[in-house]
Amino acid sequence: MSHTESDLNKLVQLIKSLSGETKVVMEYTGAYYEPIANALHNQGIFVSVVNPLLIDDYGTNRVRKVKTDKKDSLKIASFAIDKWLDLREYIPANDIRKTLKILNRQYVQYNKILVMQKNNLISLLDSCFPNANTLFTSPRRESDGHEKWVDFVLKFPHIHSISKLSLSAFKVKYQSWCRKNNYNYSDKKVADIHSYCKTQISVLPMTDSVIKIITEAAVMLNSTLETLCTSSCAFTMLGSCRL
Repeated sequence: MSHTESDLNKLVQLIKSLSGETKVVMEYTGAYYEPIANALHNQGIFVSVVNPLLIDDYGTNRVRKVKTDKKDSLKIASFAIDKWLDLREYIPANDIRKTLKILNRQYVQYNKILVMQKNNLISLLDSCFPNANTLFTSPRRESDGHEKWVDFVLKFPHIHSISKLSLSAFKVKYQSWCRKNNYNYSDKKVADIHSYCKTQISVLPMTDSVIKIITEAAVMLNSTLETLCTSSCAFTMLGSCRL
């Protein structure tokens, strides 16, 4: 059967036409079971969604398992009859809970992407601006999720973009950058960064190609940080709602 309204209505009518007490048992398979489970539940039919592992282990005493739709259906039916009184009724989650589950799943995925992108940028910087990611200890900015060192390498993507400047010239550039990006400015930080860059060696030259690679990696990382920040805010807002 298809997951269409007409087919689901036919299934409902078929189940309701059966004599005696009727219960529907389904395997938990990602989100694929939900349309049918919700439709049956909304029509007043008892539905129980069971972990496939429980059914897979049920009544199996053969070394080699043969899996077909018919055999699986018979096993689920046997499980349902044996556990009839203990079956837990499926209750659909409300819209807020569903949205929270989706947001959480996306948040986890974006965090995985974030780790990969951050490691990639740090690896690239090792060849032209080693330890740039350790220059600042500021936490992620609440307004957009940005990290100061990432924004910093967008402005100063190569160690020579600082080491070839005088301290006073770098001070002017850094102060302007802090003001434009709403970061705190410190004379001591200027001196520390400038002094550090003077002692470091770059493997890659400061060419347009190298600058482009670094800035593109930083832009992608910032995009993921912004997405995570937005997702976190949405998660918090929904979580504060009455479930």
